[in-house]
Amino acid sequence: MTIVVTADGETLDAPVDQRFGRAAWFIVYDSLTKEFKVVDNRQSLDAAQGAGIQAAETISRLGAECLLTGHCGPKAFRALAAAGIRVYSGAGGTVAEAIASFEAGRLTQAAAADVDGHW
Repeated sequence: MTIVVTADGETLDAPVDQRFGRAAWFIVYDSLTKEFKVVDNRQSLDAAQGAGIQAAETISRLGAECLLTGHCGPKAFRALAAAGIRVYSGAGGTVAEAIASFEAGRLTQAAAADVDGHW
């Protein structure tokens, strides 16, 4: 399974970025091989609008099946749902800890956005 985690850095020890669309980095983790790659999302940090939708398009192109993040706004959530990507908001700690929590079934799939847009 391809899991994408929002990150404040480029390693599995980096903190989970609490924002989706304006996360600095995406860690793309393959749960079968345990390998990961890093995708730079810093171009969205200062976007006036549309950061969440652009980020959703990016991770969809990467083959994401689920997203682990702190929070997800309404436009991004709709774009992710349309792409068939499951969202698990409320993730915290490091990227590795968030992945472990997900794999242990301790994260709950979000049914809707949990913050307003431009959060």
